[in-house]
Amino acid sequence: MKIILSGGYTLGPVTPLLAIAEVIKQHHPDAKFLWIGTNIGPERALIEAQCIEFTTITTGKLRRYISLWNITDIFKIIAGFFQALKIVWKFEPDLCISAGGFVSVPVHFAGWIYGAKTWVHQQDVVVGLANKLMFPIASIKTSALEKKGFAWLGNPVRQDVLMGDKTRANKIFNLKPNLPVVFALGGGTGSLKVNQLIVHAIQHLDGACQVIHLSGRERPQELVERAVQHFDYYQVHQFFTKEMADAYAVADLIIARGGFGTLTEIAAWGKPAIIIPKPGHQEDNVAFLEQAGAVILVDERTADGNALAHVIKDLLVDDIKRKQMAIAMQKLLPVADEKNIEEIVKKLTK
Repeated sequence: MKIILSGGYTLGPVTPLLAIAEVIKQHHPDAKFLWIGTNIGPERALIEAQCIEFTTITTGKLRRYISLWNITDIFKIIAGFFQALKIVWKFEPDLCISAGGFVSVPVHFAGWIYGAKTWVHQQDVVVGLANKLMFPIASIKTSALEKKGFAWLGNPVRQDVLMGDKTRANKIFNLKPNLPVVFALGGGTGSLKVNQLIVHAIQHLDGACQVIHLSGRERPQELVERAVQHFDYYQVHQFFTKEMADAYAVADLIIARGGFGTLTEIAAWGKPAIIIPKPGHQEDNVAFLEQAGAVILVDERTADGNALAHVIKDLLVDDIKRKQMAIAMQKLLPVADEKNIEEIVKKLTK
């Protein structure tokens, strides 16, 4: 069995496919994988760490607004398509799987031309252009949310994300006993705006909690490093590998962006969350969850550190609300069942 996985630029389309690959490896140890991603995103290190061969193609994006980049990107898309044709011809996949991302479009069309089955997984509330382009040739369409016209799968989550340990986390992060823990993260590459809001909120949180802040490698560190020097209940880290699961395990409250991979992991852990969505499709995801009482939405364009601190403190003293939020989140975003993933793979590769 040969499978091409594709996606990148952000980690949103990457993490669910890694979970799917994990299930396939368990049931089909002889399966061969090839990942086609971007040369500018953060995905390569994560994918190669899972011993999956990684390659890239030229990528372009069609913007649904007037932009000169649309002209140049048309040529990139054409180049990427021919590169994808060559890769697919050499690899001869039985199946192509994507969870979105513009790099996947030429890959899936190339796979379809050569007779491979295609599986497209929809995560966001609003369907993105990349998935809209791939749906007509998809052998199956699955979704993370219950959605008309899709096979409802839930969202796949890697097992290592769920293997965190609270006792180990207390030692790793040198946490104080009997003081709530807030875990703040800003997405795969880090968010400057989220980092700023967290640092500005810190000064108002003395005695209320201790904060583990994942700031991201690609963001300036001067602001967070100054805050570390002044507040002993605040610690900052640029990047997590295995520590991510432990940070989830020990958190009483999570602050995060609205990427679907992160939202799914929060739901899998059953944690209450304050979500600061990136303007765009993340706002649709988070608005949907907020209406169901699953998260609290904070708008980065109107909020400041003081307002965020108030929301944090109010939630930390309201045990009932935090529990209700966690239950609602798990109901709306169930983790994809391993059996259902394997059934889809068997159906598409028989």
